[in-house]
Amino acid sequence: MILIRHGKWKLIENEENMQKNDRGIATTGIIGAIAVVALLLAAAALYHNFGSGSENVKFDTPYQAVLLTNGSVYFGKLEGYGTKSPVLRDVYYVQSGTDPETKQVKNILVHRGKELHAPDKMYLNPTHIILVEPVGTNSKVADLIAQEKSKQQ
Repeated sequence: MILIRHGKWKLIENEENMQKNDRGIATTGIIGAIAVVALLLAAAALYHNFGSGSENVKFDTPYQAVLLTNGSVYFGKLEGYGTKSPVLRDVYYVQSGTDPETKQVKNILVHRGKELHAPDKMYLNPTHIILVEPVGTNSKVADLIAQEKSKQQ
């Protein structure tokens, strides 16, 4: 039994009563098949564009700024951005502190790895990355990273 609406709903008990074109093919079946194929093609296109997680974005600058959903900003060399498992290496972050004498807030750039567990990289959850921006080679952050690297040598 099939319900078809041609102005009114009517019950068709077998395929012999369905409207057929001049070749004897039921037009309802053709429309349904086309709709299914179109849906499958759309799903495949969406998976290819958004779901494969295999696009690896390359950056023109050595360091990138990564803003996470918790508000943290890290600076480092981002690898695998656009994939399911991005990694940030040579990581820095800004730490704020107040000078007790002058009461001025001072921001310093801290190289990640000096913590007790001495991490050498950060594995990021791509769903928690809000944005990524290049750190300009002539920026204050790039200058501070260069200063920190010269102290390490």
